[in-house]
Amino acid sequence: MSLRPATAGDLDAIMVLERASFPTDAWSEAMMREELASPHGWYILDEEAGRLVGYAGLRAVSRATDADIQTIAIAEAARGRGRGRTLLRALLEEAARRGVREVFLEVRADNPGAQALYVSEGFLEVGRKPRYYQPDDVDAVVMKLDLRGWAPGAGQTGPAAGRTGAAWQGGACT
Repeated sequence: MSLRPATAGDLDAIMVLERASFPTDAWSEAMMREELASPHGWYILDEEAGRLVGYAGLRAVSRATDADIQTIAIAEAARGRGRGRTLLRALLEEAARRGVREVFLEVRADNPGAQALYVSEGFLEVGRKPRYYQPDDVDAVVMKLDLRGWAPGAGQTGPAAGRTGAAWQGGACT
């Protein structure tokens, strides 16, 4: 596993994985290009043997005390090996470096694996957004982490701990 910052030159590879991971609601190339260029965004890639196998993004406005996990995606062949957790923790560590206190995300209500990952890192459900994911009419579970009390691996324990999902969009695993 090799993590590095994403650049505009990575857009084509990111879009291939984006479309494979989110077939019904993938972001457009223009949206992803804007995310990569935004001064408020921080995107990282996970590469294996020079090939993109995952990416993740954080939006943290300068001097703001909150941030949002925008997306996490892992290629199907690379799933189930803790890559999603590693990307999530990298985003949380960057948020902490930026002085963020609370991190928010939306996760698909029909994805208990992703929800379990977030809970295992200390996220709590704080609300729901009905029919948020279109065109699937799936609700979003809104989750929040108080980053001041977070440390890698210090979240919840039990059956949900250690379970990872496959690909997240706006915090939603599919």
